[in-house]
Amino acid sequence: MNTHHRDRRKIDPTRGATLGDNTPNDADRVEIGPTQLAYAEWAAAGLQLPDLQAMRRYRWDRLTRHIVDRDYAGLLMFDPLNIRYATDSTNMQLWNTHNPFRAVLLCADGYMVIWDYKNSPFLSEFNPLVREARSGADLFYFDRGDKVDVAADALSNEIRVLLEEHAPGNKRLAVDKIMLHGLRALEAQGLEIMEGEEVTEKSRSVKGPDEILAMRCASHACEVAVHEMEVFARENVPLGQTSEDDIWAVLHAENIRRGGEWIETRLLTSGPRTNPWFQECGGRITRNNEIIAFDTDLVGSYGICVDISRTWWIGDRKPRPDMIYAMQHAVEHIQTNMQMLKPGVNLQDLSRNTHVLDTKYQRLKYGCLMHGVGLCDEWPLVAYPDHMVEGAFDYELEPGMTLCVEALVGEEGGDFSIKLEDQVLITEDGFENLTKYPFDPELMG
Repeated sequence: MNTHHRDRRKIDPTRGATLGDNTPNDADRVEIGPTQLAYAEWAAAGLQLPDLQAMRRYRWDRLTRHIVDRDYAGLLMFDPLNIRYATDSTNMQLWNTHNPFRAVLLCADGYMVIWDYKNSPFLSEFNPLVREARSGADLFYFDRGDKVDVAADALSNEIRVLLEEHAPGNKRLAVDKIMLHGLRALEAQGLEIMEGEEVTEKSRSVKGPDEILAMRCASHACEVAVHEMEVFARENVPLGQTSEDDIWAVLHAENIRRGGEWIETRLLTSGPRTNPWFQECGGRITRNNEIIAFDTDLVGSYGICVDISRTWWIGDRKPRPDMIYAMQHAVEHIQTNMQMLKPGVNLQDLSRNTHVLDTKYQRLKYGCLMHGVGLCDEWPLVAYPDHMVEGAFDYELEPGMTLCVEALVGEEGGDFSIKLEDQVLITEDGFENLTKYPFDPELMG
């Protein structure tokens, strides 16, 4: 049977010009996305793919409405995840976090311009909502030296002219994160700079139908990757030659194999290194009959963050009774707190009415009860009552919000911690737990 060149160029030779997520079925395309492996696994699991064209329009429309509702002329974004939300395009994302060379201006009339790396203006061409691609937003010293101010003046002048055309008479510009010279230059243009992060975080907090489908797919891919990591750990830890990094590397590899993008942290530790929590994954050789705990913090397929945590017991003996109790207490903590989740509940009431951890676990409890999640950890944050600042999060849950529900259970001076976390969706009448990965049966007793 002959295979035509047009079929060899397809990501999925069984489909026509577009894939199930309404993107080009062209293996040579510029736009990144899931792999054939991910598509096959999602099909086998019966998952519905998102319509990425609809998802992009939803995000663009939501951002634009938030700009208009605040009577801003526009929103200027430098944060690479805000740029991803506005355009769905990427460019050296991690490098861009500490070398901010990209910017996007979304005007109140919906006109959107991206400033990209000068050699890659083509990276957003797949999205027709991006009307122009320019360069020149790089306002950091490494790139501009002692003439950063000159570049900032040029960029700020372009922005002023665009706003005069697309939001005439309005000088109120929201900005998320900007270098010092850029801020001064915008103000010198006569613009009133407003809080841009409030706009982007509130916009991103409620997911549209296709974002939720994308999150379901990303969650499935993440859990398959976690399973591969668990299989590796259970097979290799008893041999006495496997480091924490060896185990963690499996999750990275399996994420990338499914079109995932990166992992934000290094939170996998073993044995006594699980307490206190937030020690980073390292070269320690894991031992049989010990705990391994991790937090994925994984930016996966479609750029969606899947932030779940599990704790495993690996060994040929039973875990200690205090470990089993701590695990059961942690499960009770997240499952009880989930029951509070439904539209209309005030975020501060989640803090006030939380399940209370035992006194011996209070000192090392996690930094928050819950937090939003989307392209990364996002607004809102639900604090424990002793850390809640009255009025900081005086908002109500809405359908379409997605939250991660946390538990960290360990004693100060102890030799282990239990880390658990599930990712949930706020529905019209309650919540849905998107996390299906089981708890370790040995630790559950």
